[in-house]
Amino acid sequence: MPESVAVTGGNGRIGKHVLDHLTTAGYRTVNLSRGKCDEAHSDAYIKTDLLDAGELYGALAKSDADTVVHLGMIPTPDQTPGYRTYESNVMSSYHVLEAAGELGIDTVALASSFSAIGGGFEPDLITVDYLPIDEDHRLTPSNPYAMGKQTLEIAADGFARRSTDAPETITSLRFPWVVDDDLAQETFVEADRTLAGLRNSDHFHTQRNTLCGYVHVTDAVALVEAAIEASFAGHERLWVSAPDTSAETPSAELAAELYSDADYRGQTGDDGSPYTALIDTTKAERLLGWEPTWNWRQLA
Repeated sequence: MPESVAVTGGNGRIGKHVLDHLTTAGYRTVNLSRGKCDEAHSDAYIKTDLLDAGELYGALAKSDADTVVHLGMIPTPDQTPGYRTYESNVMSSYHVLEAAGELGIDTVALASSFSAIGGGFEPDLITVDYLPIDEDHRLTPSNPYAMGKQTLEIAADGFARRSTDAPETITSLRFPWVVDDDLAQETFVEADRTLAGLRNSDHFHTQRNTLCGYVHVTDAVALVEAAIEASFAGHERLWVSAPDTSAETPSAELAAELYSDADYRGQTGDDGSPYTALIDTTKAERLLGWEPTWNWRQLA
């Protein structure tokens, strides 16, 4: 089992939660970030430019970590030119994988995204063949952010094929929108989440293109911990989602109204809920023993 974890991008919104969780769980944590020094959430901090291969290698070596969680990428594509966004996703991931392999670090968890499928920030409607989507669904990204996420997964495939100088276990976590209690209260509970309400909102296109998906930060950090403790060999992609959608409309109706060309294969939840997620996370449960438990309806 790992004892020391380097987390890139630990100054970010999700990174701070990951560091807090892992530190509390008893891991020695090191924050590798290019921002200001922040040791409030970790045991150590090393200022690092993740796009500089040599600097990252030196920082990772100094961290003396036996596992890496790579979160240090541009979180949204609306503040940077496309090539910078793509570079952040792709080259930082390559540098992490290469340095980890050279340093004998066996386990790496990468922050991929829902966008890898070709949703999220796409200007056009998402392509959906069937619902719930799983890891076998085709990917059709076209924007720089989404293409970068798909490419980092392809790079991970390549490293996993190496017989030497590569991490033994690589997990690409396809995160949707990550929320905490306050954000969920404001966005879900206090808004009209019916299909009619969604259609009238300013963010309808985005919510349609993300399959009304989300995950609570407590489930997200639990999955990160499960990924760094994984023992499978190779590279695996995993969809991440809450157990329900963000809508107050049954999932079967959402599928029929918003994704009419898709083959809907969904079922009601174990508790009889008709709001089951349109993202299938059973692979994460099977591979890592992770199962999301938090849903926004418990705040209502």
